[in-house]
Amino acid sequence: MGEDKLMDQSQLAEDVAKMIKIEFSDYYLIKPLDPIKVKKEFSKPVVTGTSKDEEGIEAQDFDKVETEVKEVDSDYRKGVVIKRPTMLDNTNSAEIKMPVGAQVGDVVIFRETSGLRFDLVKDSRLLRPHDIIGIERAA
Repeated sequence: MGEDKLMDQSQLAEDVAKMIKIEFSDYYLIKPLDPIKVKKEFSKPVVTGTSKDEEGIEAQDFDKVETEVKEVDSDYRKGVVIKRPTMLDNTNSAEIKMPVGAQVGDVVIFRETSGLRFDLVKDSRLLRPHDIIGIERAA
């Protein structure tokens, strides 16, 4: 994602956050971005011949394996932080020795299966702080 798009996401996230009147105690509200595509290798058996046994049942022989590369969705996804949990805003991170966490507008990386779908805000997801595995800071 280019720096210009990242900046646009940050400003958009802040504008959207102002319109959402819900405060979340221990969840981040995330707007997932488009799935990340990765190339993976898949192996499949190749038929090398057929044979019949003594009862006349035909069987296929698979002595070779063919590998092909396909582009598939990653197990991980990026999303833009729309709302922060209030528990992070109400603590002094210096006192409890924990990182401040993602800010509104930051792009975070999380496992595709993490979090909860949140249908009160279209196309959004709720993530706990431990569901976030990386932060791509806005410029």
